[in-house]
Amino acid sequence: MYILFSKRDAGLYIGFTADLKVRLKQHSQEQVSSTKNRTPLKLTHYEYYLDKKDAQAREKYLKSGYGRRQIENFLQHTPDYYRPSLL
Repeated sequence: MYILFSKRDAGLYIGFTADLKVRLKQHSQEQVSSTKNRTPLKLTHYEYYLDKKDAQAREKYLKSGYGRRQIENFLQHTPDYYRPSLL
């Protein structure tokens, strides 16, 4: 599970993947439809799970209202990437 920050629109993208390196390369090469117009992107947070269902559940939670507030809390000291007014 990972969180990207878009330097273009100051928004966050939350996703999950089995291979983070490959997925980040796809994002940077604008091969992901949901982020191709939001580059450049910066990886701001990632979590590792042994089970795909756990990663999917965490991704779904972070996309919820409660999850967005949790993101605000754990990124509040990340000066270049944290934009509370846009979360």
